[in-house]
Amino acid sequence: MRIPPYLQPGDLIAVVCPSGYMPRERAMTCIETLQAWGYRVRIGNTLGGLSDNYFSGTDDERLAELQQMLDDPEVRAILCGRGGYGLTRIIDRIDFSRFVKAPKWIAGFSDITILHTHIWSSYKIVTLHSPMAGAFNDGGADDIYVQSLREALAGKEVCYACPPHPFNRPGRAAGRLVGGNLSLIAHLIGTASDIKTKGKILFLEDVGEYRYNIDRMLHQLKRSGRLERLAGLVIGGFTESKDTVRPFGASVEEIIRDIVSEYDYPVCFGFPVSHERENYALKIGVQHTLEISPEGVLLKE
Repeated sequence: MRIPPYLQPGDLIAVVCPSGYMPRERAMTCIETLQAWGYRVRIGNTLGGLSDNYFSGTDDERLAELQQMLDDPEVRAILCGRGGYGLTRIIDRIDFSRFVKAPKWIAGFSDITILHTHIWSSYKIVTLHSPMAGAFNDGGADDIYVQSLREALAGKEVCYACPPHPFNRPGRAAGRLVGGNLSLIAHLIGTASDIKTKGKILFLEDVGEYRYNIDRMLHQLKRSGRLERLAGLVIGGFTESKDTVRPFGASVEEIIRDIVSEYDYPVCFGFPVSHERENYALKIGVQHTLEISPEGVLLKE
């Protein structure tokens, strides 16, 4: 395992959109805040570019810019403006050779899960599942979740807490933290970006999915062995989940509880990692401990 160098005042952060389109004005508060934190900021052309479709640029444009930022030794961190969809189309064309020799922080979530899992599974380099540019808006720059990104980039060890949940399975676990967006974790099974979960603390979150599809993806993880022999399981937000006209018959939490009922590792529900404001920065690949008790939950390095 290798951890990229933590940031120092004056270091350069690149803000890019390797997947979906984001208007530049939506990222201005983020850019100004990063500068107020003492960092220099380079704005990629994919942020508010000339795209006329869903993506922030053509596959070649998005690939070229991400490659440039990965290769540039002056860039010490890459913060993704937003997720969406698009990394699947370019991940196998990225050359990580210079990045492996001189790792830097990759930060983001949602579609950025592909980068996190690919880099960890292939190179065992730590990345940062974290808020992105939009999270800084509407007062978000001052909340504890965006501040957790600041602290993680500066090297502060984390200790996050959340309240108890009636479905929690108490216990203590230790292991490297892996995970991200459920849709992407399921989508990547069998590819070069797949992750091995044995002995790991796995965290999952998602947004806008039908309950039956959440059930299907979790069964895909189970059938492929990704839910066996975990050290622990952390369930974040499954926000804006949808039901069919004829109800599925179980809540998201009930679906997850039932699917992992045969295992004996600790399980936490309602952890603040999600597509909403509640989204702590998490270091993928770093050893963590998970403590679940009737009083609440602690996840710490």
